[in-house]
Amino acid sequence: MTHVFRDREAAGATLSLLLKSYARSDALVLAIPAGGVPVALQIARALALPLQVTPVSKVLFPWTSEGGFGAVAFDGSVWIDQTAVENFRLTPEQVKTATADARAKVERRRARFSREPFDIKGKTAVLVDDGIAAGSTMRTAVTALRKLGAGKIVVAVPTGHERSVDAMRALADEVVCADIRGGRSFAVADAYEDWHDLTDDDIEAMLKP
Repeated sequence: MTHVFRDREAAGATLSLLLKSYARSDALVLAIPAGGVPVALQIARALALPLQVTPVSKVLFPWTSEGGFGAVAFDGSVWIDQTAVENFRLTPEQVKTATADARAKVERRRARFSREPFDIKGKTAVLVDDGIAAGSTMRTAVTALRKLGAGKIVVAVPTGHERSVDAMRALADEVVCADIRGGRSFAVADAYEDWHDLTDDDIEAMLKP
């Protein structure tokens, strides 16, 4: 089956059923923009939990707007896949420029969407995106939450590649994924009937009370 979810909102509703044990607890729902926001909103509303937008951005290859070789998290921490850097023969200047671009995107979204203060110490963090492909974004976010002292980290995504989901289980305390797929080819968009890029204006509209 290709399309499992009607859209991101429907995917969030499905995940909320799988996460119902966290309803009205001390957990905080953390949305990775852009695609994670509509998913996380449904979870937060269904489980009566507070929502925080936590920007994380891929460090992109110079020739694409999708594929990445690392990520920058909301706390400024950076993870770079050195194997990818070597395999694709990226120069130090290319790595530096791509990392700076990702950092600027994170800072822009932090200023626009994040509510301060951000306090997760000792609490449960339910970290939400619309899917996991390579996993660099989620990996970097989990590491950042560890540094902030999260008591428990739950990665919650509607869809993910089995290899990346398995890798995430070694990093997070719990992984909740409704649609795990194998194979050599994987795209998050394939799990959705309606999947499109979201702008910062789209996110802002969603977050309005």
